[in-house]
Amino acid sequence: MLDGDICYSALLASDRRFDGLFFVGISTTGIYCRPICPAKKARRKSCTFYVSAAAAENAGYRPCLRCRPERAPTVAPYEARSAIVSGIVARIQEGCLNGDADVDCLSADFDLSARQLRRIVREVTGASPIQLAQTSRLLLAKQLLTETKLPITQVAFASGYSSVRRFNESFALHYRMPPSRLRMRAGEAQTNGSLALHLSFRPPLAWDALLKFIEHRAIAGVDCVEEGCYRRTVSISEHVGWVEVTMHENGDALIVRVSSTLSPVLQQLLARLRDLFDLHARPDVIDQHLGNDALFSKLVDKRPGLRVPGAFNGFELAWRAVLGQQVSVRAASTIANRFVQHFGETVDTPHSELTHLTPTPFAIAAARAEDIAEIGIPLARASSIRSIARLCQAEPTLLCPGSPVQRAFAQLLCLPGIGPWTVAYITMRALHWPDAFPETDLGIRHALGLKRGAEIIKASQPWRPWRAYAAMHLWTQLSEDQS
Repeated sequence: MLDGDICYSALLASDRRFDGLFFVGISTTGIYCRPICPAKKARRKSCTFYVSAAAAENAGYRPCLRCRPERAPTVAPYEARSAIVSGIVARIQEGCLNGDADVDCLSADFDLSARQLRRIVREVTGASPIQLAQTSRLLLAKQLLTETKLPITQVAFASGYSSVRRFNESFALHYRMPPSRLRMRAGEAQTNGSLALHLSFRPPLAWDALLKFIEHRAIAGVDCVEEGCYRRTVSISEHVGWVEVTMHENGDALIVRVSSTLSPVLQQLLARLRDLFDLHARPDVIDQHLGNDALFSKLVDKRPGLRVPGAFNGFELAWRAVLGQQVSVRAASTIANRFVQHFGETVDTPHSELTHLTPTPFAIAAARAEDIAEIGIPLARASSIRSIARLCQAEPTLLCPGSPVQRAFAQLLCLPGIGPWTVAYITMRALHWPDAFPETDLGIRHALGLKRGAEIIKASQPWRPWRAYAAMHLWTQLSEDQS
């Protein structure tokens, strides 16, 4: 439950730390806003506070055209009162209820009945799953109409609507204006077959440290980092293209440039980028918690807003982790390059360094372990990668953020050649679990000056539930000391 007086104080202060944590509906205007809206503040009696944009829209409010709720930072999964609900919301934001999909299919993934799912989602978010999906589609459409010059037909399909007629009707019903009105505010035109969008986050964000970590683990042909810019090839469903990400000059958003071929899957693409760059995080909460420990106080001051890089593709992160077992980061990158050259499909892009798509679970599951081993790894490790591929083929959402962590943890540990370090690393990055902690990692042992796992686990207890961020600080400092 939201405390209205606290929310109103945050609203009066335009406190950025609360951006995305609640929305305010103004009864005198019928508009709902972010806490940082620059408009004149309404009186307390005119304000009603909601935990989500969907709840505000469900109450009959329209999004503000000044503060633009569609650009509010998203809420981290671990901040929700229910880990299950956070996973459900993450799946909805990726578009799992678009088209012919229904709540029954979604509930089965979380071992719930459709009735249970609807009840707990409404208790946490103030809206039903269908209302959440509807708001997600409308806000993405509003962003595309405002920031790009995509034709309205493409905006409709990119936002998850099955027809332009349904899009126009929904937009007019909920926002009481035709989509064409926002065309007058449209941003830059498409250039070189691409479009640009903003992804907001709660500053600060240690962008250079984040890119450096990703750069050391980049896979030649698939992704790269160059002069503060991240690029990679993308394949979602049947849509293939590329994406480029840079920091906005204001330091509170990322600029995402996407090839127009990916416009039909923008919902999934943007969700993956938010996870990759950990844009859900609350750096004020995390840094304050870790900074109370003498070991991390200087590290937090040195790199405020350090994030845990997620995974653009869960299967890619998993096989990359297996290749990294008992070898250096550089050696693992070399082997990963061979793996992609051997099993990844080639793709044409305007960037010479982007030449291949990451291998799919279907391609690896169909290969023989002996064929995989030819890239220069032991046969047992090749069999492990093949086992992960078959698992991801059978359960495509298992290694996606929001999936039940315990279930993924148990299933991964059952696979041959997959130990606690690999599972912890996968849950830390692919599932984005903030308390995942690879206590057997040699780098962490070296940084802490401890050798026994029990000692490391005991030492890490005060860092919970942010041990993944603690691990990132230790790895980052260790890498800097060794360079």
